[in-house]
Amino acid sequence: MNATIPPQEYLIYLPPCYYEQTGKRYPVLYLLHGQTFTEDQWVRLGIPQIADGMIIAGESVPFIVVFPDDRFWNTKYGPGFGDRLIGALIPHIDANYRTIPNREHRALGGLSRGGGWTAELGFKNPNLFGSLGFHSPAIFTGDGFVVEQLAVGIPENLRPRIWVDAGDNDRELKSIIEFERMLTHNGIPHEYHFFSGDHSEVYWGAHVSYYLRWYAKAWKEKPPGE
Repeated sequence: MNATIPPQEYLIYLPPCYYEQTGKRYPVLYLLHGQTFTEDQWVRLGIPQIADGMIIAGESVPFIVVFPDDRFWNTKYGPGFGDRLIGALIPHIDANYRTIPNREHRALGGLSRGGGWTAELGFKNPNLFGSLGFHSPAIFTGDGFVVEQLAVGIPENLRPRIWVDAGDNDRELKSIIEFERMLTHNGIPHEYHFFSGDHSEVYWGAHVSYYLRWYAKAWKEKPPGE
C-alpha cells in the first residue's frame, strides 16, 4: 500500500475454488460496516457461508468479498477512510489477488454509516464501481445536496446499478426516503426495497442473501455466442 496513507485493515473472503483454479480471475465486492462496528460485522451476518452456498450450488459465478475496517471513524484517522479505500486498498487488492480490475466487476455496498460512505465514494468514483448497494444508509449529515450533485453528474454510460433498502421502523427512514426520492426525481435508475424491520443486525442479517444475489446478478456468465 501507499506508505503516505495510514494502513487500511481488512478481512477478505475468497471463493472455494480460488486456490484450485489458479488461472481464474474474480469479481470483487467491497462491503462497508456500520458506525461503532469493525470489519467483521458483515462476516458475523453470514456473508462467507451464504456466498459459499451460492457458488457451490452454481447460483453465482465465484467472487471475492473485501471487508474494510473503519473503526477509526471517531479519531483523527476517520476522515481519511475514503482516501485509504480508493487510493490504497483497491490498488492493493487488485495487485495481490486475482481480481477482474474493472468497474463492471467491482461493486461497493454498505449498511448504515457504510451506506453513507457508499454514496460519497461510489457517486464520486463512477469509473470504479458498476454496482452500489445502500442498506439502511445513513447519509452523512449535511451531505444530501453534495450527494445529489455527485449522482446527477455521473455520465449516463457510467451510471451504476443501484439498490436501496430499509425497514419500516428504521431510525434513518426519513433520510432514506429522501435519498430514494432524490434518485427518482433525477431519473436515476435504481431498485428500492421496503421491508419490515428496524435499523439493526437482526434486519440486515435477515436480508443478506437478497443483497448478495443482487450484487452477483451483475456478474452472470454470458452463454457462448453472446
